[in-house]
Amino acid sequence: MSSSISNIDLSIVIGYFLLVLGIGFVISRNTKTGEDLFLGGRSFGWGLIGLSLFASNISSSTIIGLSGAAYTTGIVNSVYEWMSGLPLIIAALIFVPLYLKNRISTIPEFLELRYDRRSQIFFSAVTIFSTIMIETAGALYAGSLVLKAFWPDLVMWQTTLGLALIAGIYTAFGGLKAVVITDSIQAVILIVGCTVMTWILFGRMDYSWSAIVDAAPEGHFSVVRPLDDPGIPWPGLILGVPFLGFWYWSTNQYIVQRVLGARNLEQARWGVILAGFLKIIPLFVMVFPGAMAISLYPGLANGDAVFPKLVTEVLPVGLVGLVLAGLISAIMSSVDSALNSSSTLVVLDFIKPVNPNITEKQIVQYGRITTVIFMLLAAFWAPQIANFTGLWDYLQQMFSILVPPIAVIFLIGVFYKRGNGDGAFWTLVLGTGLGVLLFILGEFGLWNLHYTINVGLMVAASSIIFILISNMTPAPDYDQISKFVYQKDLLDHDGGFEKNLKDPSLLLNYKFQMIVLAILIFGILFWLW
Repeated sequence: MSSSISNIDLSIVIGYFLLVLGIGFVISRNTKTGEDLFLGGRSFGWGLIGLSLFASNISSSTIIGLSGAAYTTGIVNSVYEWMSGLPLIIAALIFVPLYLKNRISTIPEFLELRYDRRSQIFFSAVTIFSTIMIETAGALYAGSLVLKAFWPDLVMWQTTLGLALIAGIYTAFGGLKAVVITDSIQAVILIVGCTVMTWILFGRMDYSWSAIVDAAPEGHFSVVRPLDDPGIPWPGLILGVPFLGFWYWSTNQYIVQRVLGARNLEQARWGVILAGFLKIIPLFVMVFPGAMAISLYPGLANGDAVFPKLVTEVLPVGLVGLVLAGLISAIMSSVDSALNSSSTLVVLDFIKPVNPNITEKQIVQYGRITTVIFMLLAAFWAPQIANFTGLWDYLQQMFSILVPPIAVIFLIGVFYKRGNGDGAFWTLVLGTGLGVLLFILGEFGLWNLHYTINVGLMVAASSIIFILISNMTPAPDYDQISKFVYQKDLLDHDGGFEKNLKDPSLLLNYKFQMIVLAILIFGILFWLW
């Protein structure tokens, strides 16, 4: 397949690498403080926030996997994409104003303010480990496999190290602003390139939706699947997907950090809602092309080969390089976001509390050093994943162990004012331990429920633990926690930065935008039922 990559396309890819390095260099000249490095100086507008949220969520493995799954098993896995708007609505309504009103810098910091230091340390340590050893290394590993599909002679460890070095350099020196700007460029490249490819494919199907559906196996375009479906059975669609989405979009430092860098609450909310609209796009330009390929390229043994095949055989010269640049930037987008968020947690949750008199210059230095260390750690671990393929599949399901107790102490904790530090800490400890037990039982064939159903059950169990222990131990001081729980004025709070627009037009009203987004999502659900 490598012979189909022209010199023009290769030049475009190289040009993109030079562009992102140049962006990192330019921005690094104005990165003077910890707030600059970790939060972009709290200067982001809605466009950068929305595009960056979209891009940091779309990894190369996501693109390849969505198309491959649509080719082999159907479009059900796409629900994680276009249904993201629902947890994003919850984030914009409640959690974004809570975070911005209190000017927090990390999500674990919110737990310290709402509960105590124990929950902050536990959550921060788990987040750092999972972000580096699973998300960052996984993105590098998956990215190297993607690139080998186009250039088979690439050596994996060299590829992962090269990708990590490029992403690590501009992240270490340019900080979150470099991450957000490069993410936004990547989002535009991916959307444009994949849209063109989809339109060309649609033309080969005579622009007929019925022809696409008729060419696919029965049930291929249904997202409500039977109980024994290996992808997402219908109970998992209700019990698991919403909580996984809530955790990802409202409590994951890796994602929420660019929202914390918003100029004000209005810009943050608009950016979050924009991301919700953008997350609908992959269904049409990444998932449906995989389904179209069934009739154009029947009999492919490996679904993951579908997207590379479409790129090299459908797109004209120039656009191949554009999409390849988008794929590579998708790899680096996942890596740069993970590196920046992890270094932020180390410095602000562990180093600064121990040394509160640390200077801004030292904060920046520590941030850059930890970024480089994490970059090297992920780069050298990534190739080892090839030796633990089965284990790595299980690690992806480990999120179903980590998510339930976290979701409970955030989602219930902001409404249940009786919830206290003991309840939160022991929910994290016992909820995580119970999830690990179910995981082990599943490995021995003693617990065979789908992991999305396990998420729902574990959320229920964690909720019981949280409420029981909170009621068995002293109540928190309401005056102390009042700023960190739900209040009605959060729905209109201006975040303490600027007044809300007076009498905004309907299009600028974030509540109207949410209604439109929700209607689109439920419309798609009804369409693909």
